Parts: sequence; C-alpha cells; structure tokens
Amino acid sequence: MGNNLSLWCIILSLLIILMYSAKEMKGLGYIYDHLHQPEHSNIAKESHQTPSHVDHIDPSLNIFFRVDDFKVGKTLPIWFASKDNPSTGSPPLLSREEADAIPFSTKQLPYLLDLFSFPKDSEQAKAMETTLKQCEKKPMKGETKSCLTSLESMLDFVQSVFGSHTHFKVLTPKFDKGRIIPLQNYTISEEPKAIYAPRILGCHRMPYPYAVFVCHTQESDNRLFEFSLVGENGDKIKAPGICHMDTSGWDSDHIAFRLIKVKPRESPVCHVIPEDNLVWLPLH
Repeated sequence: MGNNLSLWCIILSLLIILMYSAKEMKGLGYIYDHLHQPEHSNIAKESHQTPSHVDHIDPSLNIFFRVDDFKVGKTLPIWFASKDNPSTGSPPLLSREEADAIPFSTKQLPYLLDLFSFPKDSEQAKAMETTLKQCEKKPMKGETKSCLTSLESMLDFVQSVFGSHTHFKVLTPKFDKGRIIPLQNYTISEEPKAIYAPRILGCHRMPYPYAVFVCHTQESDNRLFEFSLVGENGDKIKAPGICHMDTSGWDSDHIAFRLIKVKPRESPVCHVIPEDNLVWLPLH
C-alpha cells in the first residue's frame, strides 16, 4: 500500500510539473541535442558573456558552464524559458493507450505530418523529423536510452533502470514566482549542494505535437548538484545541475567545449537542468 501511495504521489507531482512547463515546440529538446551531437552553426567566440552580447547565438545555449563556475558569488547568464508568454503552450500529455495508437518512426513521417496538419517544409515538420531521428539513433557506448511518449512508459523505464522495488525521487527547478525574462544574469547565492546518487537518469522533453521525452543514463562519472540562483530582477531559483566529468567520448567539435572555452574531450562540462526536464535518482 505504501509503495502504491508513493508512486501515485510521484505521478501527481509529475503531472503538475509537466502541465506547468510551457514552451514553444521548436524550442524544446536542446539539452539532449546539444549533449549528444556537435553543432556547426556560428556561435559566440567568447564564453560567459552577458545577455546583451549573445543575441547572435541561440539563447537556449546559455546552459553550459565550467566545473569551477559553481561557487558562491559567481554570476552567469542562464536561460530559463518564460512560462508567462500566452502564445506558448505545453504539448498535451497522452495516456499510454493514446500514444501507442500513433506511429512513431521516420518511416511514418508523411502520415504523421498529415495527421497533425503540418506542411512538410514547416518548422514543426523539421522539429518532428529531428526528434524521430534522435530517438532512432543507437545509444552511445555505456548509455541506456529510450524515447517515451506517455507518463506510464516513463515510470516503467525508470523502474527498469533502478529496479522495480527501488524508491526514487525526481528533481526539477523550483521557482519562487513566474518569470518574464528568459535570459538574464544569475548569481549563485549559496554553496552548491552536492547530491550523491549511484546512478542518474535524465529525461529531456523533445519537440513534438504531444509530450515526448528522451530518457537516458550513462555509465560515467557524472556529479549532481543543486544550487540557489538570484536573478538581476530578483528571481530566485533552486535548480539541479550536472557535471559530466568524463567527456573523452564526446565529439571533439561539441558545441559545449567551444562555448565554455575548454579543451575538447579533456575537460568536464556542466549544465543546468531546465524546468521542462527531469532528473531521477534512487533513494538510499
């Protein structure tokens, strides 16, 4: 009875988190995309610039940092998408039965575009194709990965990774209020809290007409933190962050290396967890 009650509490919490996380379709999925493939577009030559100097790059790239940036008093430009824009909306969460009834493959893309009434050359069509291709990619060495189209399938995957009898919790950023400024300078106001976890499972929302998450865990040295941030306008956020200490298997042209100006494959890379992403970890 206790296990069932805990599971339903987690499901209820996730529903609240996911329904509250509003984003435009084309702006989703950047964490997983940027962590698993190189970026060949033009980017800023200098890292750690203030928001006024990064207009020429994708603002959502302001998530990557050096491991030595996580200290009290450090000020960094960070992207947290605004939930206050009335033109944005969360993709709907489907039940397992609904999601399983819809094809999910690049072979079925023409049918899917017709089903969702998207022109084949539209931004939505390109985003859907990118997500499907990413989901069909083989996992990296040491990685366990799955694309999940319902909350039930996500919970099943979490239990398959941690064990069916393992208690677990989920981390996501906590905000003191709704935000209007997506990109601003944040100062770390307290000593970052290291969170020990024998295994970390990240779930990243991908651009799609309904909620799709790519969830993955990797056998490598990853360190989880929670830190307190205060924005220039007074916003207060408690956000989880992950430092990938071993990047030797990453592409040498990975965008994170260039953004934070560190040696490819020889330096750790850290990033914050956006509000529409989830970090799962087993409890002791």
